[in-house]
Amino acid sequence: MRIIFAISITILIPLFMACEKLMIEKDPDNSPENNFELLWNIIDRNYSFFEYKNINWDSIKHIYQPKINDSMTNRQLFDVMSDMLFELRDGHVNLYWGTERSKNWDWYSDYPANFNYNLLEANYINKETGSIGPFQTASLDSIGYIYCGTFAERIRESEIDIIIDNFQDMKGIIIDVRNNTGGYSVNGTIIASRFADSMRLASYTLYKTGPGHGDFSQPQPNYISPEGEKQFLKPVVVLTNRRTFSAANDFVLTMTSLPGVKVIGDKTGGGGGTPYDYELLNGWRCRFPRTQTLSPDKFNVEKGIPPFIHVNMNVQDEIRGMDTIIERAINYLKRSFSESV
Repeated sequence: MRIIFAISITILIPLFMACEKLMIEKDPDNSPENNFELLWNIIDRNYSFFEYKNINWDSIKHIYQPKINDSMTNRQLFDVMSDMLFELRDGHVNLYWGTERSKNWDWYSDYPANFNYNLLEANYINKETGSIGPFQTASLDSIGYIYCGTFAERIRESEIDIIIDNFQDMKGIIIDVRNNTGGYSVNGTIIASRFADSMRLASYTLYKTGPGHGDFSQPQPNYISPEGEKQFLKPVVVLTNRRTFSAANDFVLTMTSLPGVKVIGDKTGGGGGTPYDYELLNGWRCRFPRTQTLSPDKFNVEKGIPPFIHVNMNVQDEIRGMDTIIERAINYLKRSFSESV
């Protein structure tokens, strides 16, 4: 029996090993064709705006796949895949190869700049210099002014608390986030919480739940609540332009959920989806959104948030050293003061 058992084991072991080799799928080769196929499939199963933008991803594959062959260079492969991703028309979609990065700029490049930092620095901020963390502040005739041009670094809560304390006697505040292309979303939440009168519904988030283009969770509510040492509950104006994007777009959305807050300037650049990173076979990274953001009334903010009052910069005003959008905000707030008296 022992001999028979030993012989059986000797025969079965190679069979088990052969079956194991068949069951373990071999990693695909790191070829241009396989990298293209992987990128297309990753986007197909995870990108969040196919239906919203009415994009036929299969048709796009038919356009770009014939351009791929295994003898092409990395440069050629990167350019073809970048062109394919450009079809998504999304500032949150990128392909990274070393220091190279593909990007879509259409969300702001075809629109007026509506911002002149040199004019701002020379004729507004310098009237009463104030710099606290990423914020630059000024007092503009009993109106507090805050410029925050980036959310790229985490802000300290004490920084915005100092500004709110300094501006308690102001009749209103202007928060300028023009040219703020985003960064840490928590920054916007920290700032907005200083202007909240109570807990309020700020937005909804939809999360990708499956490979289908329409596979999403039910809208998940996001709330804003009062935080910090003091709140500012007088009228507030938020200034925007097309370069107000991503986390800054989220901030604008949150602020619009608060009473007494109005948006003046141009429509924001949008970017309402949270981006995620994936790695291809060749080590390149692709980045794209897997969520959607809705306003409290279920408006999708991916393509931007329209202002309460649309204003473009005026060339003649700039020549005179005036920022048209800031001046319109000042006039709006002053009128609000007089009407409330």
